[in-house]
Amino acid sequence: MNSYMEANARERILRLLDEGSFEEFLPPAERVMSPHLAQLNAPVSFDDGVVIGRGQLQGKKVFAASQEGGFMGGAVGEVHGAKLVGLLKRAVIERADAVVLMLETGGVRLHEANAGLIAVSEVMRAVLDVRAAGIPVIALIGGSNGCFGGMGIVARCANAIVMSEEGRLAMSGPEVIETANGVEEFDSRDRALVWRTTGGKHRYLLGDCQAIVADDIAAFRTAAVDAIQASVKEDIELTLAAMEAEQRLLQQRLQDFGDKTDPLQIWESLGVPQPRQIPMLEADAFRRIADQHRLKA
Repeated sequence: MNSYMEANARERILRLLDEGSFEEFLPPAERVMSPHLAQLNAPVSFDDGVVIGRGQLQGKKVFAASQEGGFMGGAVGEVHGAKLVGLLKRAVIERADAVVLMLETGGVRLHEANAGLIAVSEVMRAVLDVRAAGIPVIALIGGSNGCFGGMGIVARCANAIVMSEEGRLAMSGPEVIETANGVEEFDSRDRALVWRTTGGKHRYLLGDCQAIVADDIAAFRTAAVDAIQASVKEDIELTLAAMEAEQRLLQQRLQDFGDKTDPLQIWESLGVPQPRQIPMLEADAFRRIADQHRLKA
């Protein structure tokens, strides 16, 4: 299987890392499961929907996590979050060369309410601690569920994000926006609009992700290696100056595009030729055009 989107969490992590190098922490045999789901008579997973461990990526010591979108949409609960936090803390203790997070999630697991919210906040803090220790954090987003909610914020805390066109990234999902503000604000049934708004191509043009690749595990692997190397050359720790620069960029985006109601209008404002053709382009062809017009984070 070559498709990143169609692979499950364990297939992704095994194929992304060097063959035979992956050592899983808390595998399914340990049966570390959420106690909350059993109390609600909800289905459980023996790994609570996330695979974590360490391995090699082109010889570098990498700590990696891969969320399983097939279990509760990859949503984060107490145990799921604790596994991620433990991985990140261990990466600092063992001086990893990098951390790779394969994110596919709708955000917080509603079954676990506050426990899930606290877990996501702890993951954010742990990501920043890893960066403060001089270790790059790379997020990969290409699963069919996308990356939403608090984990969307976690992704943006990383040094770099790699996406495919099929991947999606946002704070609130289309259904959440529609429920809160009505179908006039956002029609979640308009799948073309959904992908134009949250998909990898739009995120790349806006500078929200640093690389866009084809839906191929090998392509994600190559991009992850490149992102690690690029991050090492830059300031890995998230500084106040960097945050202020990001805020200025967001303010400028709001000023330039705040009155636009469709990403097509934004792409046109960026000078992209024939913006309606963008959704039809393969990753390489799109990148050649986008690199001439995209915003730089």
